[in-house]
Amino acid sequence: MNETLVERLAAFTADSDFDRLPADVVDESKRIILDSLGCALGAVDEPKGRIGIEYGRMTGGTGGDATIIGAGDKVSVFGAAFANGELINTLDADAVLPPGHVTPYVLPGAMAVGESIGASGKDVIAAVAVAHEMSYRIGKAMDYLRDVKDGKVSPPPVYGYSSTVFGAAAAVMKLKDTGREVLSHGLGIAGSIAPVNSFRAWSEHAPTSTIKYLLAGALTQAALTAAHMGELGHRGDLLVLDDREFGFPRFIGTRRWEPDAITDGLGEDWRFPAEQSYKPYPHCRILHALLDSLTEIVTENNLKPDEIDGIKAWVEGFVEQPLWVNRTIEHVHDAQFSIAHGLAVGAHALPPTKAWQAPEFVFGDSVMGLMDRVSYEVHPNYVELISGNAASRPARIEVSARGTTFVGERRYPKGSKSPEPGSTMTTDELVAKFRGHAEGVLADATVDRVVDAVLDLETVGDFGDVMRLVGRKDR
Repeated sequence: MNETLVERLAAFTADSDFDRLPADVVDESKRIILDSLGCALGAVDEPKGRIGIEYGRMTGGTGGDATIIGAGDKVSVFGAAFANGELINTLDADAVLPPGHVTPYVLPGAMAVGESIGASGKDVIAAVAVAHEMSYRIGKAMDYLRDVKDGKVSPPPVYGYSSTVFGAAAAVMKLKDTGREVLSHGLGIAGSIAPVNSFRAWSEHAPTSTIKYLLAGALTQAALTAAHMGELGHRGDLLVLDDREFGFPRFIGTRRWEPDAITDGLGEDWRFPAEQSYKPYPHCRILHALLDSLTEIVTENNLKPDEIDGIKAWVEGFVEQPLWVNRTIEHVHDAQFSIAHGLAVGAHALPPTKAWQAPEFVFGDSVMGLMDRVSYEVHPNYVELISGNAASRPARIEVSARGTTFVGERRYPKGSKSPEPGSTMTTDELVAKFRGHAEGVLADATVDRVVDAVLDLETVGDFGDVMRLVGRKDR
């Protein structure tokens, strides 16, 4: 009998030890961890972050062996994974990888389990790499938000990130060294208990739910449940990915299912590093190329917000949904997705850290007033320009001020690997981003220790040492 997709993913997970990972996979995995820890630290005082911490405490008890980032609490792996998933995703500054957001779903369980069992840095790197490669490949097999059909944008009617449950569960089971059979059953269970694919409904209902596209904490706990159920002896559905009519493709509502994208070169050709992107700005990725151009215009010409008569932007084609066109800002969460508000914020040239979401700034008269002078429409060459390179996010912006129209245009935003020199976010730039988010949460000396430990993670004997550093309350 041929191996099922779940069994092949289990074999991939078991075989992908640190010593077999390409250098770029190791490097990208460490960069993901550093960036995510910074995003979490920057979110500890944000509404969504605080709620995540409180629920992590409620479900995690006290005296556990896993750390809530930036809070100083030691709770169960279930509590820590929930809180840290929410923290990583709170600012919307976390990394991006098809099918969209992957890291806040797949990393927290691995961090919590890695700490609880005293896993080595090498083992954590391998688990993080497996989780991202698996999530990326499954994401490529199904509908994508930026899909086009007959030369037009064609957003799927059902869309979301629940497919990351496989990578999240695989990372946990790899760290626990459960073996291929248990891995297969755990993955089969994960596919059967994944949260619903709620993104599209979320994007259509403004003001949007503050749990976002999928509650990160809930998926981390589903993945942990699947991993533990497999280990305790439950049998999973080994055909859950193969059965297009009744299985996981049907569960998540995808119109397109191309399983060859999952298995082609699996274990030999690592594909996620090429499309792994990082976010310089704590705002939805759709706005980043525009923000790059706007920042350049404002800083090079020393423009002040009250000098700007108007901002006009040409944006990606799929954003004509309530989530992005919303102009009613009632919560800092709304500010992370509104096109008009995001450009009004960007025009103030504030360093893009957690300060972007300080209530006094988000709801301040200067930002809210400028927001009324922002307009936008779909970029006329959007479909043509996204073809051929997944990093392409075409954007054009015009800023009217001082009787002049300043024009900026980008095809690739900062933070993505692309044909354009300088678009990739260097490790030094990620370190600077980490420092900006950690400021005021960790002492400078602790920040230095975290950076050194993560960038040299393969030499760390106990990953818990890293988590205990980011769990400190130095404030």
